[in-house]
Amino acid sequence: MFEKVFSGSPRYWTWILGLACVIGIGFYFYLRQLEYGLGVTGLSRDVTWGFYIAQLTFLVGVAASAVMVVLPYYLHDYKAFGKLAVLGEFLAVAAVTMCLLFVMVDIGQPFRALNMFLHPTPNSILFWDAFVLNGYLVLNALITRVTLVAERKNESPPKWIKPIIYLSIPWAVSIHTVTAFLYCGLGARPFWMTAILAPRFLASAFASGPSLLILIMLIARKLTRFDPGKEAINKLAQITTYAMITNLFFIALEMFTAFYSNIPEHMIHFQYMFFGVDGKSALVPWMWTSVLAALGSLVILLNPRARQSYQLLATACVLVFSSIWIDKGMGMVVTGFVPSPLGKVNEYMPTLPEVMISLAIYAIGLLMVTVFYKIALSVRGEVEAPAAVVAQEEPAR
Repeated sequence: MFEKVFSGSPRYWTWILGLACVIGIGFYFYLRQLEYGLGVTGLSRDVTWGFYIAQLTFLVGVAASAVMVVLPYYLHDYKAFGKLAVLGEFLAVAAVTMCLLFVMVDIGQPFRALNMFLHPTPNSILFWDAFVLNGYLVLNALITRVTLVAERKNESPPKWIKPIIYLSIPWAVSIHTVTAFLYCGLGARPFWMTAILAPRFLASAFASGPSLLILIMLIARKLTRFDPGKEAINKLAQITTYAMITNLFFIALEMFTAFYSNIPEHMIHFQYMFFGVDGKSALVPWMWTSVLAALGSLVILLNPRARQSYQLLATACVLVFSSIWIDKGMGMVVTGFVPSPLGKVNEYMPTLPEVMISLAIYAIGLLMVTVFYKIALSVRGEVEAPAAVVAQEEPAR
Protein backbone atom coordinates (compact mmCIF):
# COMPACT_ATOMS: atom_id res chain seq x y z
CA MET A 1 0.00 0.00 0.00
CA PHE A 2 2.89 2.35 0.75
CA GLU A 3 3.80 2.57 -2.94
CA LYS A 4 0.80 4.90 -3.39
CA VAL A 5 2.74 7.61 -1.56
CA PHE A 6 5.29 7.91 -4.37
CA SER A 7 2.79 8.80 -7.08
CA GLY A 8 0.93 12.06 -7.30
CA SER A 9 0.28 15.30 -9.16
CA PRO A 10 2.68 18.28 -9.21
CA ARG A 11 0.44 19.95 -6.63
CA TYR A 12 0.89 16.95 -4.33
CA TRP A 13 4.68 17.05 -4.62
CA THR A 14 4.74 20.83 -4.14
CA TRP A 15 2.85 20.33 -0.88
CA ILE A 16 5.26 17.59 0.25
CA LEU A 17 8.27 19.76 -0.63
CA GLY A 18 6.82 22.70 1.29
CA LEU A 19 6.33 20.56 4.41
CA ALA A 20 9.86 19.19 4.04
CA CYS A 21 11.27 22.74 3.94
CA VAL A 22 9.41 23.70 7.12
CA ILE A 23 10.66 20.52 8.82
CA GLY A 24 14.24 21.27 7.72
CA ILE A 25 14.12 24.84 9.07
CA GLY A 26 12.62 23.65 12.36
CA PHE A 27 15.27 20.94 12.66
CA TYR A 28 17.97 23.60 12.32
CA PHE A 29 16.49 25.53 15.25
CA TYR A 30 16.17 22.29 17.21
CA LEU A 31 19.90 21.65 16.74
CA ARG A 32 20.53 25.13 18.15
CA GLN A 33 18.33 24.27 21.12
CA LEU A 34 20.26 21.04 21.68
CA GLU A 35 23.52 23.01 21.61
CA TYR A 36 22.54 25.95 23.83
CA GLY A 37 19.76 24.38 25.88
CA LEU A 38 16.27 25.67 26.66
CA GLY A 39 17.76 29.13 27.15
CA VAL A 40 16.83 29.80 23.51
CA THR A 41 13.17 29.59 24.54
CA GLY A 42 11.11 32.12 26.46
CA LEU A 43 10.85 29.82 29.48
CA SER A 44 12.08 30.99 32.85
CA ARG A 45 12.18 29.99 36.51
CA ASP A 46 8.61 31.25 36.95
CA VAL A 47 7.19 29.85 33.68
CA THR A 48 8.57 26.33 33.19
CA TRP A 49 5.91 25.14 30.72
CA GLY A 50 5.23 27.20 27.62
CA PHE A 51 4.50 26.90 23.92
CA TYR A 52 5.61 23.26 23.62
CA ILE A 53 3.42 21.95 26.43
CA ALA A 54 0.57 24.17 25.23
CA GLN A 55 0.64 22.30 21.90
CA LEU A 56 0.77 18.97 23.73
CA THR A 57 -2.33 19.89 25.72
CA PHE A 58 -4.20 20.93 22.61
CA LEU A 59 -3.16 18.01 20.40
CA VAL A 60 -4.06 15.39 23.01
CA GLY A 61 -7.61 16.63 22.54
CA VAL A 62 -7.38 16.29 18.77
CA ALA A 63 -6.17 12.72 19.22
CA ALA A 64 -8.91 11.85 21.71
CA SER A 65 -11.61 13.22 19.42
CA ALA A 66 -11.28 10.22 17.08
CA VAL A 67 -13.63 8.46 19.47
CA MET A 68 -16.46 10.71 18.21
CA VAL A 69 -16.28 8.86 14.88
CA VAL A 70 -15.26 5.42 16.11
CA LEU A 71 -17.90 5.12 18.86
CA PRO A 72 -21.02 5.77 16.69
CA TYR A 73 -19.72 3.56 13.89
CA TYR A 74 -18.58 0.50 15.85
CA LEU A 75 -20.88 0.59 18.89
CA HIS A 76 -24.06 1.97 17.31
CA ASP A 77 -23.53 0.78 13.73
CA TYR A 78 -23.94 4.32 12.37
CA LYS A 79 -23.20 3.62 8.71
CA ALA A 80 -22.70 7.28 7.76
CA PHE A 81 -19.36 7.26 9.58
CA GLY A 82 -18.17 4.17 7.73
CA LYS A 83 -15.91 6.19 5.43
CA LEU A 84 -14.60 8.33 8.29
CA ALA A 85 -13.69 5.79 10.98
CA VAL A 86 -10.25 4.85 9.66
CA LEU A 87 -9.54 8.48 8.70
CA GLY A 88 -10.34 9.62 12.24
CA GLU A 89 -7.98 6.96 13.59
CA PHE A 90 -5.24 8.07 11.19
CA LEU A 91 -5.69 11.63 12.47
CA ALA A 92 -5.32 10.31 16.02
CA VAL A 93 -2.03 8.56 15.11
CA ALA A 94 -0.63 11.79 13.68
CA ALA A 95 -1.85 13.86 16.65
CA VAL A 96 -0.36 11.50 19.26
CA THR A 97 2.94 11.44 17.37
CA MET A 98 3.04 15.24 17.50
CA CYS A 99 2.24 15.13 21.23
CA LEU A 100 5.21 12.86 21.88
CA LEU A 101 7.48 15.06 19.75
CA PHE A 102 6.47 18.14 21.75
CA VAL A 103 7.36 16.28 24.94
CA MET A 104 10.75 15.38 23.46
CA VAL A 105 11.63 18.96 22.55
CA ASP A 106 10.35 20.31 25.88
CA ILE A 107 12.51 18.11 28.10
CA GLY A 108 15.70 19.41 26.49
CA GLN A 109 17.74 16.25 26.04
CA PRO A 110 15.55 13.65 24.26
CA PHE A 111 17.19 10.68 26.01
CA ARG A 112 15.66 11.86 29.28
CA ALA A 113 12.37 10.41 28.05
CA LEU A 114 13.81 6.92 28.52
CA ASN A 115 14.05 7.51 32.25
CA MET A 116 10.26 7.26 32.57
CA PHE A 117 10.39 3.68 31.30
CA LEU A 118 13.82 2.56 32.52
CA HIS A 119 13.04 3.89 36.00
CA PRO A 120 9.23 3.93 36.20
CA THR A 121 7.48 5.72 39.05
CA PRO A 122 3.83 4.58 39.18
CA ASN A 123 2.95 7.33 41.65
CA SER A 124 3.81 9.93 39.00
CA ILE A 125 1.02 11.23 36.76
CA LEU A 126 3.62 12.02 34.09
CA PHE A 127 4.51 8.31 33.90
CA TRP A 128 0.86 7.37 33.36
CA ASP A 129 0.43 10.12 30.79
CA ALA A 130 3.35 8.73 28.79
CA PHE A 131 1.90 5.24 29.18
CA VAL A 132 -1.59 6.09 27.92
CA LEU A 133 -0.28 8.23 25.04
CA ASN A 134 2.04 5.50 23.76
CA GLY A 135 -0.65 2.88 24.29
CA TYR A 136 -3.19 4.91 22.32
CA LEU A 137 -0.67 5.33 19.51
CA VAL A 138 -0.09 1.57 19.32
CA LEU A 139 -3.83 0.81 19.42
CA ASN A 140 -4.70 3.18 16.59
CA ALA A 141 -1.72 2.15 14.48
CA LEU A 142 -2.75 -1.50 14.80
CA ILE A 143 -6.45 -0.81 14.12
CA THR A 144 -5.81 1.28 11.01
CA ARG A 145 -3.34 -1.25 9.63
CA VAL A 146 -5.65 -4.24 10.08
CA THR A 147 -8.86 -2.56 8.90
CA LEU A 148 -7.21 -0.99 5.86
CA VAL A 149 -5.65 -4.28 4.75
CA ALA A 150 -9.06 -5.95 5.11
CA GLU A 151 -10.70 -3.18 3.11
CA ARG A 152 -8.12 -3.52 0.37
CA LYS A 153 -8.95 -7.23 0.10
CA ASN A 154 -12.66 -6.35 0.15
CA GLU A 155 -13.09 -8.47 3.27
CA SER A 156 -14.47 -7.89 6.76
CA PRO A 157 -11.86 -7.11 9.42
CA PRO A 158 -10.84 -10.14 11.52
CA LYS A 159 -12.93 -10.71 14.64
CA TRP A 160 -9.96 -10.36 17.00
CA ILE A 161 -9.61 -6.65 16.13
CA LYS A 162 -13.08 -5.76 17.47
CA PRO A 163 -12.12 -5.98 21.19
CA ILE A 164 -9.10 -3.78 20.46
CA ILE A 165 -11.35 -1.23 18.74
CA TYR A 166 -13.68 -1.25 21.75
CA LEU A 167 -10.69 -0.83 24.07
CA SER A 168 -9.55 2.25 22.11
CA ILE A 169 -12.79 4.06 22.98
CA PRO A 170 -12.28 4.39 26.77
CA TRP A 171 -8.53 4.71 26.13
CA ALA A 172 -9.24 7.84 24.07
CA VAL A 173 -11.02 9.36 27.04
CA SER A 174 -8.18 8.33 29.35
CA ILE A 175 -5.43 10.17 27.45
CA HIS A 176 -7.09 13.54 27.94
CA THR A 177 -8.26 12.78 31.46
CA VAL A 178 -4.75 11.83 32.61
CA THR A 179 -3.33 14.91 30.85
CA ALA A 180 -5.78 17.05 32.83
CA PHE A 181 -4.60 15.35 36.02
CA LEU A 182 -1.08 16.59 35.26
CA TYR A 183 -2.38 20.10 35.90
CA CYS A 184 -5.10 19.81 38.52
CA GLY A 185 -2.84 17.72 40.76
CA LEU A 186 -0.51 20.68 41.33
CA GLY A 187 -1.80 22.23 44.55
CA ALA A 188 0.33 25.37 44.25
CA ARG A 189 -1.40 26.39 41.01
CA PRO A 190 -4.94 27.56 41.90
CA PHE A 191 -5.88 28.19 38.26
CA TRP A 192 -5.59 24.45 37.48
CA MET A 193 -6.81 23.10 40.80
CA THR A 194 -10.38 22.37 39.78
CA ALA A 195 -12.29 19.10 39.50
CA ILE A 196 -13.92 20.26 36.28
CA LEU A 197 -10.63 20.49 34.38
CA ALA A 198 -10.88 16.98 32.87
CA PRO A 199 -14.47 17.54 31.65
CA ARG A 200 -13.35 20.88 30.19
CA PHE A 201 -10.53 19.16 28.34
CA LEU A 202 -12.88 16.52 26.93
CA ALA A 203 -15.53 19.05 25.86
CA SER A 204 -12.95 21.14 24.03
CA ALA A 205 -11.48 17.99 22.46
CA PHE A 206 -14.86 16.90 21.10
CA ALA A 207 -15.21 20.34 19.49
CA SER A 208 -11.72 20.93 18.09
CA GLY A 209 -11.12 17.39 16.78
CA PRO A 210 -14.34 17.01 14.76
CA SER A 211 -13.97 20.57 13.45
CA LEU A 212 -10.49 19.69 12.14
CA LEU A 213 -11.82 16.46 10.64
CA ILE A 214 -14.57 18.40 8.88
CA LEU A 215 -12.00 20.78 7.40
CA ILE A 216 -9.88 17.88 6.19
CA MET A 217 -12.92 16.17 4.67
CA LEU A 218 -13.97 19.35 2.86
CA ILE A 219 -10.44 19.77 1.48
CA ALA A 220 -10.32 16.10 0.41
CA ARG A 221 -13.74 16.43 -1.17
CA LYS A 222 -12.53 19.39 -3.23
CA LEU A 223 -9.11 18.05 -4.25
CA THR A 224 -9.96 14.35 -4.73
CA ARG A 225 -12.87 12.15 -5.72
CA PHE A 226 -13.48 11.17 -2.11
CA ASP A 227 -16.90 12.17 -0.77
CA PRO A 228 -17.55 11.39 2.91
CA GLY A 229 -21.25 12.08 2.42
CA LYS A 230 -23.41 15.00 3.44
CA GLU A 231 -24.96 13.12 6.36
CA ALA A 232 -21.54 12.40 7.92
CA ILE A 233 -20.40 16.02 7.63
CA ASN A 234 -23.68 17.31 9.06
CA LYS A 235 -23.50 14.91 11.99
CA LEU A 236 -19.91 15.97 12.76
CA ALA A 237 -21.08 19.60 12.61
CA GLN A 238 -23.79 18.81 15.18
CA ILE A 239 -21.25 17.12 17.46
CA THR A 240 -18.98 20.17 17.17
CA THR A 241 -21.89 22.48 18.00
CA TYR A 242 -22.94 20.65 21.17
CA ALA A 243 -19.35 20.18 22.32
CA MET A 244 -18.54 23.86 21.80
CA ILE A 245 -21.60 24.91 23.79
CA THR A 246 -20.58 22.56 26.61
CA ASN A 247 -17.01 23.87 26.52
CA LEU A 248 -18.13 27.49 26.87
CA PHE A 249 -20.57 26.51 29.63
CA PHE A 250 -17.74 24.89 31.62
CA ILE A 251 -15.56 27.99 31.18
CA ALA A 252 -18.44 30.16 32.42
CA LEU A 253 -18.79 27.90 35.49
CA GLU A 254 -15.09 28.32 36.25
CA MET A 255 -15.30 32.10 36.01
CA PHE A 256 -18.47 32.28 38.10
CA THR A 257 -16.93 30.15 40.83
CA ALA A 258 -13.74 32.23 40.90
CA PHE A 259 -15.43 35.63 41.05
CA TYR A 260 -18.48 34.74 43.16
CA SER A 261 -16.27 33.17 45.81
CA ASN A 262 -14.09 36.29 45.67
CA ILE A 263 -10.90 34.32 46.32
CA PRO A 264 -7.98 36.46 45.07
CA GLU A 265 -5.77 33.46 44.15
CA HIS A 266 -8.45 32.24 41.73
CA MET A 267 -9.62 35.58 40.38
CA ILE A 268 -6.21 37.01 39.54
CA HIS A 269 -5.52 34.48 36.78
CA PHE A 270 -8.73 35.32 34.95
CA GLN A 271 -8.00 39.02 35.45
CA TYR A 272 -4.57 38.55 33.91
CA MET A 273 -6.00 36.68 30.91
CA PHE A 274 -8.71 39.16 30.01
CA PHE A 275 -7.66 42.50 31.50
CA GLY A 276 -4.02 42.28 32.53
CA VAL A 277 -2.37 42.68 35.94
CA ASP A 278 0.06 45.42 37.00
CA GLY A 279 0.24 46.72 33.45
CA LYS A 280 1.21 43.29 32.09
CA SER A 281 -1.27 42.16 29.43
CA ALA A 282 0.51 39.98 26.85
CA LEU A 283 -2.33 37.42 26.75
CA VAL A 284 -5.24 39.87 26.66
CA PRO A 285 -5.47 40.24 22.84
CA TRP A 286 -5.16 36.47 22.43
CA MET A 287 -7.91 35.65 24.92
CA TRP A 288 -10.40 38.16 23.54
CA THR A 289 -9.67 36.81 20.06
CA SER A 290 -10.49 33.34 21.41
CA VAL A 291 -13.77 34.58 22.91
CA LEU A 292 -14.85 36.36 19.73
CA ALA A 293 -13.93 33.34 17.60
CA ALA A 294 -15.94 31.03 19.88
CA LEU A 295 -19.02 33.27 19.77
CA GLY A 296 -18.68 33.78 16.02
CA SER A 297 -18.53 30.02 15.45
CA LEU A 298 -21.69 29.47 17.47
CA VAL A 299 -23.56 32.10 15.45
CA ILE A 300 -23.00 29.87 12.41
CA LEU A 301 -23.23 26.45 14.04
CA LEU A 302 -26.48 27.12 15.89
CA ASN A 303 -28.20 27.93 12.58
CA PRO A 304 -29.04 24.61 10.83
CA ARG A 305 -29.38 26.36 7.47
CA ALA A 306 -25.97 27.99 7.83
CA ARG A 307 -24.42 24.60 8.59
CA GLN A 308 -25.70 23.34 5.23
CA SER A 309 -23.38 25.78 3.46
CA TYR A 310 -19.93 24.21 3.28
CA GLN A 311 -18.28 27.63 3.04
CA LEU A 312 -19.93 28.86 6.24
CA LEU A 313 -19.31 25.51 7.92
CA ALA A 314 -15.62 25.69 7.03
CA THR A 315 -15.47 29.22 8.48
CA ALA A 316 -17.13 28.04 11.69
CA CYS A 317 -14.71 25.11 11.99
CA VAL A 318 -11.71 27.41 11.56
CA LEU A 319 -13.11 29.67 14.30
CA VAL A 320 -13.71 26.71 16.64
CA PHE A 321 -10.23 25.33 16.04
CA SER A 322 -8.57 28.73 16.51
CA SER A 323 -10.55 29.56 19.64
CA ILE A 324 -9.72 26.30 21.39
CA TRP A 325 -6.09 26.39 20.23
CA ILE A 326 -5.65 29.75 21.96
CA ASP A 327 -7.70 28.98 25.08
CA LYS A 328 -6.44 25.46 25.70
CA GLY A 329 -2.88 26.21 24.67
CA MET A 330 -1.46 29.54 25.75
CA GLY A 331 -4.49 30.48 27.85
CA MET A 332 -4.58 27.28 29.87
CA VAL A 333 -0.86 26.58 30.30
CA VAL A 334 0.75 30.01 30.63
CA THR A 335 -1.95 31.47 32.87
CA GLY A 336 -1.34 28.69 35.38
CA PHE A 337 2.14 30.17 35.97
CA VAL A 338 1.27 33.88 35.71
CA PRO A 339 1.01 35.31 38.29
CA SER A 340 3.31 33.01 40.27
CA PRO A 341 2.27 31.61 43.69
CA LEU A 342 4.15 34.57 45.21
CA GLY A 343 2.10 37.02 43.16
CA LYS A 344 4.91 37.95 40.76
CA VAL A 345 3.92 38.69 37.17
CA ASN A 346 6.71 37.40 34.95
CA GLU A 347 5.23 37.27 31.47
CA TYR A 348 6.05 34.68 28.86
CA MET A 349 6.03 34.83 25.08
CA PRO A 350 7.45 32.15 22.75
CA THR A 351 10.69 32.92 20.94
CA LEU A 352 11.47 32.37 17.26
CA PRO A 353 13.18 28.98 17.90
CA GLU A 354 10.12 27.76 19.82
CA VAL A 355 7.76 28.81 17.06
CA MET A 356 9.87 27.32 14.26
CA ILE A 357 10.40 24.01 16.09
CA SER A 358 6.66 23.85 16.77
CA LEU A 359 5.86 24.57 13.13
CA ALA A 360 8.22 21.76 12.13
CA ILE A 361 6.38 19.32 14.40
CA TYR A 362 3.05 20.43 12.95
CA ALA A 363 4.55 19.94 9.47
CA ILE A 364 5.51 16.37 10.47
CA GLY A 365 1.91 15.81 11.57
CA LEU A 366 0.54 17.22 8.32
CA LEU A 367 2.96 15.05 6.36
CA MET A 368 1.75 11.97 8.23
CA VAL A 369 -1.89 12.89 7.60
CA THR A 370 -1.15 13.48 3.91
CA VAL A 371 0.60 10.12 3.53
CA PHE A 372 -1.98 8.18 5.55
CA TYR A 373 -4.95 9.72 3.75
CA LYS A 374 -3.36 9.17 0.35
CA ILE A 375 -2.93 5.49 1.16
CA ALA A 376 -6.45 5.19 2.57
CA LEU A 377 -8.12 7.00 -0.34
CA SER A 378 -6.09 4.98 -2.85
CA VAL A 379 -7.28 1.76 -1.20
CA ARG A 380 -10.84 3.06 -1.32
CA GLY A 381 -10.41 3.60 -5.05
CA GLU A 382 -9.15 0.03 -5.52
CA VAL A 383 -12.12 -1.41 -3.65
CA GLU A 384 -14.80 0.75 -5.22
CA ALA A 385 -13.60 0.50 -8.82
CA PRO A 386 -14.44 -3.24 -9.33
CA ALA A 387 -17.82 -2.70 -7.66
CA ALA A 388 -18.57 0.10 -10.13
CA VAL A 389 -17.65 -2.14 -13.06
CA VAL A 390 -19.92 -4.91 -11.78
CA ALA A 391 -22.77 -2.43 -11.37
CA GLN A 392 -22.36 -1.31 -14.98
CA GLU A 393 -22.21 -4.85 -16.32
CA GLU A 394 -25.26 -6.07 -14.39
CA PRO A 395 -27.96 -4.40 -16.60
CA ALA A 396 -26.33 -5.82 -19.71
CA ARG A 397 -26.73 -9.33 -18.38
